[in-house]
Amino acid sequence: MKLMGKMIVAASVLAGATALVAVQANAQSCTPKNSFKTVEEGVLTIAVTTYAPYSYLSPEGEAKGVDGDIANKIAEMECLKVKAVAVDTAAGIQYVLSGKADITTGDWYRTAERAKVMNLSWPLYNDQMGIYTKEGFEEVKDIEGKSVGTVQGYLWVADLKKLLGSNLKLYPNSVSMQQDLAAGRIAVGIDGYSTGVVAKKAGAMPDIEVKVAKSDDRVKATTEAGQGSFPYSKKNPELGAALDANIKALHEDGTIKSILTANGMEASAGDVGEPRLID
Repeated sequence: MKLMGKMIVAASVLAGATALVAVQANAQSCTPKNSFKTVEEGVLTIAVTTYAPYSYLSPEGEAKGVDGDIANKIAEMECLKVKAVAVDTAAGIQYVLSGKADITTGDWYRTAERAKVMNLSWPLYNDQMGIYTKEGFEEVKDIEGKSVGTVQGYLWVADLKKLLGSNLKLYPNSVSMQQDLAAGRIAVGIDGYSTGVVAKKAGAMPDIEVKVAKSDDRVKATTEAGQGSFPYSKKNPELGAALDANIKALHEDGTIKSILTANGMEASAGDVGEPRLID
């Protein structure tokens, strides 16, 4: 019994040593694709806002959603651990500016105003305009002459005002618009496609179909949608170069389109074209 016990212990020690060597070998075999500094050495710190399906924190404290999944892929490519910090939307940019986070997630548009204080990564996806109807309309021409509701502040509002005139009703938020649409007080809802996806998953608007609006030159947001990005500090251009290179690679190999569809979005949102800034 004693001899057998010694043999078992020896085997266990040998197995443990082998496992340790394997872990060390794996760590050594990971070669970062780029060289840059992060807030915490060996760690990509992400300020995670809550804006599903793009950005949210899992119960386990992990960065999730489209942005989170892309950020995790980039960290893997650069041999970095991920530190996800939950923040309010209003604090996301400030966390990066103050040096508390490397990037922030949450469908941050590439805008000229934002670019004055932050650098913005290569576009991750287009934030597509959605048409919400019982009929499943996809074209702008189909909603002309109907009562239409949309939410204040979106890129398409000015164009829809010109096109629809008094038939357009503005709402302070998506929930109010969805309630009127479900009750039949308006015939068409216009909102972000992603917002509709999340609402449908939650059981809202059971009789309403949400479709990505097809291109129509009269509504610029259907031809040049807002591009989501990772904001990062102007003081860290090397990080930006790495983000851009990795995002381009993830576009080229189809990973970003796979991430989009896995989060309930259309793969076509990954056809971002060249980077542009919204005025």
